[in-house]
This record gives sequence, structure tokens and C-alpha cells, in this order.
Amino acid sequence: MAFLKPYCVFMFMVLFSSYVITLSVADRPNVFSKFPSYWGGGGDDSNEGNGGFGGGGGGDDSNEGNGGFGGGGGYNGGYSSLFPGFYENSCPQVDDIVMSVLEQAISRQPRTAAALLRLQFHDCFVQGCDASILLDDSSTIASEKRSNANRNSIRGFEVIDEIKSKLEQACPQIVSCADIVALAARGSVVLSGGPNWEVPLGRRDSRTASLSASNNNIPPPNSTLQNLIALFNRQGLGEVDLVALSGSHTIGVARCVSFKQRLYNQNGNDQPDETLEINYFNNLKSVCPRSGGDNIISPLDYSSPTKFDNAYFQLIILGKGLLNSDQVLLTQNTRTMELVQSYAEDASLFFEDFASSMVKMGNISPLTGYNGEVRKNCRFIN
Repeated sequence: MAFLKPYCVFMFMVLFSSYVITLSVADRPNVFSKFPSYWGGGGDDSNEGNGGFGGGGGGDDSNEGNGGFGGGGGYNGGYSSLFPGFYENSCPQVDDIVMSVLEQAISRQPRTAAALLRLQFHDCFVQGCDASILLDDSSTIASEKRSNANRNSIRGFEVIDEIKSKLEQACPQIVSCADIVALAARGSVVLSGGPNWEVPLGRRDSRTASLSASNNNIPPPNSTLQNLIALFNRQGLGEVDLVALSGSHTIGVARCVSFKQRLYNQNGNDQPDETLEINYFNNLKSVCPRSGGDNIISPLDYSSPTKFDNAYFQLIILGKGLLNSDQVLLTQNTRTMELVQSYAEDASLFFEDFASSMVKMGNISPLTGYNGEVRKNCRFIN
């Protein structure tokens, strides 16, 4: 796990310079036969996830998650009081422990990577990057897990619990749950073939959660581009961050209910979304019926659903973005359209901007110093 040590900048640069996308969308095999567990998976009572922004959800085969967007804000171009070497003396094995757990979890179920990436988005978008999303219901906490954006879809908590347990054995009450979420998101991207970046650390954990903010602050999958831009601007993120972070949908899945409107009633006139490519539209209709089937899942990036690459943007250009919030990046704004095209052509540019935007998002209103706490159990305040 030494390649994730903060001081190992050299390997970070090698990853960017050596990564090459060799297959165009046209060159890729037919995913409908290659990945049968994605198309038509789940069922009406299988508790599948929703579509939305951020990394596509994951989990085990019976409980799939979905994409959900996070946000950014409070970023001043630096790390604020966070810095990558925060645990260098107090818990130098933190990266090794995180990555060892992730390797096993993602090996068992590759879609776990998407679930863990999504956790950071949905954590940071609600009252900052403070691990509030991990809190269960209690006498004083109304859990964010029950929000519309998270209910029956947010996943990865058991992996976070396992990482926390091992860190508590090695470094009792040193590493915060909020930092574990950030490290797990980065590690999941790396293990899926995506970019590496130095994660600024030193966050502390909140003693509160906000169910109402989780309901109101996370854009739904049918968001217009205007709404997406406004919500991201409110958090201090611009259009580059919006499009780059949308690239999280290169991994993960979404439920039929999240894109059904596009197939049958996009504008309230019982007609499909005209931006959908016809063959893709027909394939989606075959697995997502007009009535029922809400929990059937489909990959957000059908050409390489567990590989972090730039195929997501290539598919959008072909009219094969799964969610409305994906496709509008190409159709409703010249600047975002140009970014989609640039990322589709240049994987290294996407990787670079994605890593930068993840650092920026991870710096949203962190609790530091004497604020908050370091939870012993990520699900409950001390």
C-alpha cells in the first residue's frame, strides 16, 4: 500500500502520464450480453438504489445503490487546516489499513467502489464533510440515511465499519470517520482504475445530522442543468467541477425509477426523451417497463460499469447517458458541452480535473481542531 503514502508524489504523476484509454465506445463488446447481472438485475422488492449525482451506488447483489451528487464549498484554493500528512506520526499505517480492507471488499463485489465514492458526495453535500451521513437514528439524531436521496440506496456502511474497527485497534480514537470516508472514496477510485490524489486530512466528526438538508440539498436524477449549476455554485463549485464530478457515473448503477420518466413521459406528454439514442432507448425499455419494475437496475456506464474511465462522456455524446442529469450536460449549455467533449477525447484531462474537484469538494466546511469529535463507532456519537 506504499503507493498511497502522501509523500509518494512520483507515483501520482506516473498514474496520470501512463494511463491511456485504448478502446473507443464502438470497440467495446456488447455489454448487454457481457454484463447480464447489471441489465435487469434486482426486482420490485429487492430494495435497489436511486439514480442521482456522484459515484454510482454499489453494494451486494441484492441491495444495489445508485449515483448521487455531492457538492463543494468553502474552498480557498488550498487545504485550509487539512493536510495530507495529518496522521504521519499518530497513525502512519492509516493508508495501508484502509486499502487492505478496500481491496478485499471490492474484490468480493466491484460495485462497492461506487457505493463508497457516493458516500463522500452525499456526506459533503449536507452540512460539510463531517461523516454525518454515517449516523444512525437515535434519541437525538434523525438519520440522513432516511432521506429521499439515500433511503434504500445508500451503501458501504459495513466497509466503513470494518475500516474503523481495524483503525481503532491500531490507533485508538485517532482517525476520524470523516477522514475514513474521504480515504475510502479515493481508494475506491484508484482500485477501479482511476486517478490517485493526495487527500487532505484532519477532519473531525459531527455530533449532528440533518435529514432536512439531505432531502433538500442533493439534486435528483431528473435535475435540469440550470438547477445543477445553481446547487453547485451555492457550494462553491463551478461548471468544471460539475462536469468532472459527474464523471463519477463511470461506475455504478441506477434504478429504473430514476430514468423511467425519460422513457415514457419526459415532458408530461407521454413521449420519450428525444435525446435518447434509439437503440439505447429500446434496450432500456426492455428492462424498465412503464408500470412496475422500479427497482430493476441498469449501469450508469454500460460499456465499462466497474472501470473508472472516460467512457461515460463518450456515451453521453452518443445519446446514451442514463439519467437526465447526465445527458443535460451535453444538451443545455455550451460550456458543459465543451467539457463533456474534452473529457471524452482526453482521459488524462478528465482524471486531472476529477482529482482536483474531489480535493475541492472534500474541503467543504470540515470540522477541525476542537470542533466535533473522533467517533469510536461511526454510526453513533460518543
